[in-house]
Amino acid sequence: MRKGILSMTAAAAALALGLTACGGESGQTTSSTDSATASQAPAGKVGVILPDSKSSARWETADRKYLEEAFKAAGVQYDIQNAQNDKTAFQTIADQMITNGATVLMIVNLDSGTGKTVIDKAKAQGVPTIDYDRLTLGGGAAYYVSFDNTRVGQLQGEGLAKCLTDKEADKPIVAYLNGSPTDNNATLFKAGYDGVLKPKFDAGEYVKGPEQSVPDWDNTQAATLFEQMLTQEPKIAGVLAANDGLGNAAITVLKKNNLNGKVPVTGQDATVQGLQNILAGDQCMTVYKAVKKEADAAAKLAVALAKGEKPTAGSSVKDPESGQDVPAELMEPQAIHFENIKDVVADGFVTKEELCTGDFAEKCTEAGIE
Repeated sequence: MRKGILSMTAAAAALALGLTACGGESGQTTSSTDSATASQAPAGKVGVILPDSKSSARWETADRKYLEEAFKAAGVQYDIQNAQNDKTAFQTIADQMITNGATVLMIVNLDSGTGKTVIDKAKAQGVPTIDYDRLTLGGGAAYYVSFDNTRVGQLQGEGLAKCLTDKEADKPIVAYLNGSPTDNNATLFKAGYDGVLKPKFDAGEYVKGPEQSVPDWDNTQAATLFEQMLTQEPKIAGVLAANDGLGNAAITVLKKNNLNGKVPVTGQDATVQGLQNILAGDQCMTVYKAVKKEADAAAKLAVALAKGEKPTAGSSVKDPESGQDVPAELMEPQAIHFENIKDVVADGFVTKEELCTGDFAEKCTEAGIE
């Protein structure tokens, strides 16, 4: 895989050092197989860089767990770290992973510029890369594994329309809380929900309200932005929020104005918080992305690459910046409303114990969660 060959001294040093995390004490942790498994592993190591732990709980509670399980099952050495939304740390972690013997690099970019820098460095050293969840525009990764993100946005738009119909809203004013402007996924989500809602704006069924993109998916900034939006337009009747974190930020502001439950809010990621907001009636829907399927698909590609194989992907996506087709594995998302929250629990993504706490226990029973 690599163009150069480590000397025996360097290899011994790398084994002695093990998998060292950058800033491990601040939460950028490393996971690896135990020594017995590592001794049986094929020649190869997978490095994974997650983006943060604030924009969505999924990165640490779901993606890390499922990737670890897949790599352990395959007997492949791995190093998973979290850049905590720090672009400098992101690049440093990538450099250290390659120095410490990573022969495959899987990244969730913080933005396409930083992601491309990392991919270019990896390529120069013969290390293939996988764009995980987010496509690095112009990056030229060997593979891309994600969900059909335009479909995610379509489900959000359809979900909000359903909730507004249920509310019997007349020419409702709809506000947008878009994701980060540097995240290509946010662009795809918006394309999806615009495809559903814009015809309704054009036909005069709905009224387009204030719209803001939230830098870095920052929930605190989202709350501030939405408060300003509500001040600008107090009659907002629906909120297209691009994920559960942004949705909860809007709900927090709506609660302060005694509007929660009256104004439908969307979400994405099926987080415990988002699902509890749906149970409470404060959020109208979320989008469940079966992260285990995504992680398993990415891990399968990474393991094959670590073994020196050249795996094939089921489809491809066109990089809008380079125009190149990137081999891809795309998963199908699912809309979640009150009536099918039980599907997320049945799939094992969240447990009844963590979801149905306190006042939510009765609501879980109503939702058919057993």
